[in-house]
Amino acid sequence: MFRDHAVLARATGFAGSCLVALGGLGAGALPVGIPFFAGLKHVRIGLVGVYSGLALLLLAWWWYGRATRNSRAEKEWTTLALWAAPLLVAPPMFSRDVYSYIAQGMMLGDGYDVYRVGPSALGGFFAAQVPEIWQHTPSPYGPVFLLLSDMVTAPIGEHLLTGVILMRLLAVAGLALLAYVMPILAREAGINPASALWLAVLNPLVLIHFVGGAHNDALMVGLLAAGLAAAIRHRPVVATVLVVGAALVKAPAVLGLVVVAVIWAAHLPGKLPRLRASAAVGATAAVATAVFTLLAGTGYGWVSALDTPISPQNLSLTNVLGRWTAGILRDDGVGDVFVMNLWRWLGVLAVLVVAALVWTYLGRLGPLYGLGIVLVAIVAFGPALRPWYVIWGLVPLAAAAGQRWVRHLLAGACAVLVLVVLPDGFAADAERFLLATLGALLGIAAFAGVRLATSPAVYRLAASR
Repeated sequence: MFRDHAVLARATGFAGSCLVALGGLGAGALPVGIPFFAGLKHVRIGLVGVYSGLALLLLAWWWYGRATRNSRAEKEWTTLALWAAPLLVAPPMFSRDVYSYIAQGMMLGDGYDVYRVGPSALGGFFAAQVPEIWQHTPSPYGPVFLLLSDMVTAPIGEHLLTGVILMRLLAVAGLALLAYVMPILAREAGINPASALWLAVLNPLVLIHFVGGAHNDALMVGLLAAGLAAAIRHRPVVATVLVVGAALVKAPAVLGLVVVAVIWAAHLPGKLPRLRASAAVGATAAVATAVFTLLAGTGYGWVSALDTPISPQNLSLTNVLGRWTAGILRDDGVGDVFVMNLWRWLGVLAVLVVAALVWTYLGRLGPLYGLGIVLVAIVAFGPALRPWYVIWGLVPLAAAAGQRWVRHLLAGACAVLVLVVLPDGFAADAERFLLATLGALLGIAAFAGVRLATSPAVYRLAASR
């Protein structure tokens, strides 16, 4: 009755996911201007429910990982479907970005240049869903994603919830693509595919932000992983096109082209294989970029929009250090802009140093491992930091990092990051912090009760009776 710990862990995770979804009805990133959702808004109860569910889901993920350490990867699809299903029907959670995606898709369909104006130019009900801080911000996303956003929003009319569902399905498609190709990447690096799926796909950080938040990072990561898998299977042209598609969703994926070139070069005979492979990848990428941009009809405004994340309001290590240093030096007549720019360039320098070290030891690390390290460095030292950005580097590291301490460090970091964003996407105050803590403690207590009830001692006692 209690012997299959994997089944019990899967059921516990499902219960946690259900609690997160139900709590989101009261405390999620609910749309404004819809009376039905206004009547559901019970932030305190919802917040306790969400954090109880997050604690249960995190602990179930840990339990499931221990119970399926040597299992087959095929079984993970059932767990993924079970844990993702409640989040699929929940309201938007942990971010309001999905509303920006919808607004930008509608703007493109109406003929606006989304690389020049923000959602405020659209106005009306759909633009009102976008947070004020992003109302006048041009789109930071590439033409591939905007083309898909336009296709998704074209048939929705005035139905916001239909747009949310379609955007979420787009993110789920990216997650499904990631789940499909992860075993290919893991086997190439000698990693157990089930372990790679556990860390990179079943991870609660991935589920709550890719499914619950419907982030386009899911599509970027899925296409990037598919491109890397195609490169491993000796299809460099297909690999290049897929990676370009990922980069034209979000720019950091462009680093995958380096990996494609390195893998291609390893199988090229003759002299200067890396130079020849790089030239071929570059030419293919240029053609693919031109074709994708032409299909989207956005023009090349996305090039100038690449600096959109560089804003003093964005949370990042360099911005925090910049504001702190500017406050200290202000009395000495040192300008805030100079200090902020200095810290940003120091962040760029740090990324370049990491990239140079990775390139130096690439033979020892391998291209996938190296890519993961550089992507993590971009997140750590870049101009903007969001918890789900960590997934960029998590995916190649989950597929290639064989050291147990590295995998434990990644899992621990993800567990912490799951808890740092409130379900409505806004900052916490003292009351919300206490409610979230209460919810997490209730979730931990519920998990302890499940483990106690299913312990071998309890099972033997029940059998003896």
